Amino acid sequence: MAFDGVTVAALVHEIRNEVLNGRVYKIAQPEKDEILITVKTNDGGTRRLLISVSASLPFVYFTQGNKVSPMAAPNFCMLLRKHAQNGRITSVFQPGLERVIRIGIEHMDEMGDMKEKYLVIELMGKYSNIIFVDESDTVIDSIKHISEAVSSVRTVLPGRPYFIPETQNKKNPLEVGDSSDFMSTIRSFSGSVIKSIYSSYTGLSPVQASELCFRAGIDGDSPVASLSDDSLDRLYKAFRALMEDINNGRFNPEIIYDRGIPREFAAVHLSQYEDLTEKEYASVSEVLERFYAEKNRAERIKQRSADLRKVVSNVLERDVKKYDIQQKQLESTKKKDKYRIYGELLNTYGYSVEPGAKKLTCLNYYTNEDITIPLDEDLSALENAKKYFERYQKLKRTEEAVSSQLKETEADLDHLRSVQASLDTIENEADIEEVRRELMDSGYIRGKGLSKGKKKEERGTPLHFVSSDGFDLYVGKNNFQNDYLTFKFASGNDWWFHSKKFPGSHVILRTGNTAPDKIPDRAFNEAGALAAYFSKGRDQSKVEIDYVLKKEVKKPAGSKPGFCVYYTNYSMSIAPGLPGEGGKG
Repeated sequence: MAFDGVTVAALVHEIRNEVLNGRVYKIAQPEKDEILITVKTNDGGTRRLLISVSASLPFVYFTQGNKVSPMAAPNFCMLLRKHAQNGRITSVFQPGLERVIRIGIEHMDEMGDMKEKYLVIELMGKYSNIIFVDESDTVIDSIKHISEAVSSVRTVLPGRPYFIPETQNKKNPLEVGDSSDFMSTIRSFSGSVIKSIYSSYTGLSPVQASELCFRAGIDGDSPVASLSDDSLDRLYKAFRALMEDINNGRFNPEIIYDRGIPREFAAVHLSQYEDLTEKEYASVSEVLERFYAEKNRAERIKQRSADLRKVVSNVLERDVKKYDIQQKQLESTKKKDKYRIYGELLNTYGYSVEPGAKKLTCLNYYTNEDITIPLDEDLSALENAKKYFERYQKLKRTEEAVSSQLKETEADLDHLRSVQASLDTIENEADIEEVRRELMDSGYIRGKGLSKGKKKEERGTPLHFVSSDGFDLYVGKNNFQNDYLTFKFASGNDWWFHSKKFPGSHVILRTGNTAPDKIPDRAFNEAGALAAYFSKGRDQSKVEIDYVLKKEVKKPAGSKPGFCVYYTNYSMSIAPGLPGEGGKG
C-alpha cells in the first residue's frame, strides 16, 4: 500500500475534472485531523471531498457518505469558512510528482476585493498536513502547527513562508531527460535497481519502482552495477511510458486482493501481481474508499477479538507446556519392564545372592544374555525383587494415567488450534460472540465474557460460495458452524472436505440433484482449495485435503465442538484459493 506521487497525480486529475470552477458550499472538520469539503459543481451536482492527514492513515478522496461534526467548529475549520466558503475553485495542481495537492480558491475578502488563496494538502505519512496559504505563499494557518521544537527543517506557523520540504535532491520524474540522462542517474546509485529508482525520483514508491522493473523484465533486487545498457534502455522506456500516462491522465485504478484480503492499491495497473486477484474501479476515490474501509473493518474486528486471541494464546501456551511434561513422564515409564525383569530374575536366581551383595550377574532368559542387576545391600534378594516389582507397578499405573492425560491434552490442543483458526475467519460481531460462547462452554472464560445485549442462541452465518460449475459451497467459520454444517445442514450425499494436517473449516459441497459421482473435478478442486484456504495451512504452497461423502463423517459422543471422525476417505494436495482463483492440485 503506497499513497505515492502517482496516486496523488490520479487524484489531482480526478479532483480537477470533478470540481474545477465549482463553489465551496460547506466546510466541516469531523476529526481533529480531517476536513470535509462539500462542493457545488457546475452541473448542479454536489461532491464531498474528504481529506485526512492522520499520521497513520493520510488520504484524500471523494465520498458519498457524510460525517458527524462537533457542535463547535475547531479554529482551523472556522478560518477556512471565513476565507474559502462560497469561494470558487480555480485550480487543482500537483508540484512535480510530489505528494502535495494545491487547490486554488477565489474568494472575496472583507474589503470586497477578489483574492485567491490555496489549500495545500501534504500527504507525507506522519508529516502530513493541511496548510492554508495566501497568494504570496505565506501561511495563514494549518491544521497542525509545526514549531522549531518539533522540526528543525521547516516550521509551519501563521505568518511564516510556505515551501515544500527538500526531497533529498530527487529529480522530478515528469521532467526526465533522454535515455543517457536517465541511465546516468540510475547508475549513480550503488544499491538495488528498485531502490535507485525511488531514491532518485520524486513521488515513486518501492511498489511503483518494482512495477517498472517488472515491465522492463529486470530483477529489481539486483544491483545497479549488474545492469547492461540494453536492460537500462528497457527500464527507461517503461519509465517514460508511465510518465506519459500520468501527463495524459491515463489511469487504471485498482485494488490487488491476496486470497480475499486487500493487499495493494494503485492508480495504474500493477502487472507484477497478475497471479493475484485484481479489481478495477472507475475512479481512484472509489479505490481508496473501498481499500481503507476494508482495511479498517478488518482491523476493527481484529481489535474486538483481541481478548479472545489472548485467551486462546495463553491457554494454548500452557497446554503445550503441559503436553511436553506429560510426554517426558510417559517416556520415563518405558523402563518399567526393566524393573519387572529384574524382579523375575531375582525370584529365579536369588538363592545365589550372598548377604550384603551390591549386584547380581545372571542369565536373562528373555535375551539369552548376561545381565547385571543392582541390589540394595541391606535387603535380601526377595526384598530387592519386591522393591523392583513395586517400581514396575507404580510406573505401569503412571503410564496408564499419563497416556489418558495425553489424549485429553491432545484433544484440548487440537480444539484450541481450531479455535485459533476460527479467529482468522471472523467477519462480524456474531462470529466473535460465537467463538466467545464456545470458549465459555469449554470453561476457558467465564460467562460474564458475553457482550451485553447478545443472546446466547445468536448464530453467525457460514460463508457461501458458488463453484465455477454452479455448485453451492459452504464454509464453517468456527467449530459451532462446522458442527451445524456437517451434522445438521448437509445431506448424506453431499461431499465433505477438511485439511488433513491443519486445523480449519469444514467445507460442504452440495450435490443437489446431481449424483455424488457425477460432480465435475473442477468443483472438487475448488472445494478442496477452499478447505485449504480456510485452514492454518493457508500460507503453504499446497495443502493435503481429505474429502468424503458426508454420511461417512461421525461425531463421537461427548467430543468437543468441530471434532469428527471418518474411516474411509479420498485425498488431494491442492493450493489454497477461492472459487475462480483456480486452485490447482
